[in-house]
Amino acid sequence: MTGEQVSVLVADDQGLIRESIASLLGIQPGITVLGTASDGRDAVEKAVELAPDVVLMDVRMPVMDGIQATVELRRRAPACRVVMLTTFDDQEYVVQALHAGASGYLLKDLPARELAAAVRLAHAGVVQFDPAAAARLAAALTRPGPDGPPVAGPPGGGADPALTDRETEVLRLVARGSTNREIAERLYLSEGTVKNHISRILGRLGLRDRTQAAIYARDRGLI
Repeated sequence: MTGEQVSVLVADDQGLIRESIASLLGIQPGITVLGTASDGRDAVEKAVELAPDVVLMDVRMPVMDGIQATVELRRRAPACRVVMLTTFDDQEYVVQALHAGASGYLLKDLPARELAAAVRLAHAGVVQFDPAAAARLAAALTRPGPDGPPVAGPPGGGADPALTDRETEVLRLVARGSTNREIAERLYLSEGTVKNHISRILGRLGLRDRTQAAIYARDRGLI
């Protein structure tokens, strides 16, 4: 079956894996591989330059990780779809990828034909999650708070009055997947101060971890 040609950029810090994925995709009908990238920053720059329809993005990469690269790509090349392709089905990565604007979260053991089909679906606007990743996401969204109530506050409720303006700002950045170091650089704080802010945020809101904080921020309309 013939159809629209979909262009792809492959981003992975491991050269052998990167080239293998590019080679396997390159022989699939309807797929054109425009190039590869070895880290998140390289992926952003090449995607802006080459304008692929889809970027296959590894999660863990040097210079800039896949989550931050996805956030940057959504800002600089909003027409480009990003699909996370990784060996990690960690719950926090899955939630962060969703918040960053990824159009899918797939594992690298996917057969070439299925990966090509996933690329085409992503280009068509279909969000896809590997079954293991989907289970992680469902667990994050349904997990109760410390005393049983739902994790999130009322939808669209805005900033919680229990938080200061600075803590709300930190919460937004946590929800966008920023690390403590990145938050510190963004807000001109020390990493220790950021860590203290996050501890106070979790305590005041009755949350257990960063994943719950990210979901809370989303449901309150903070991102």
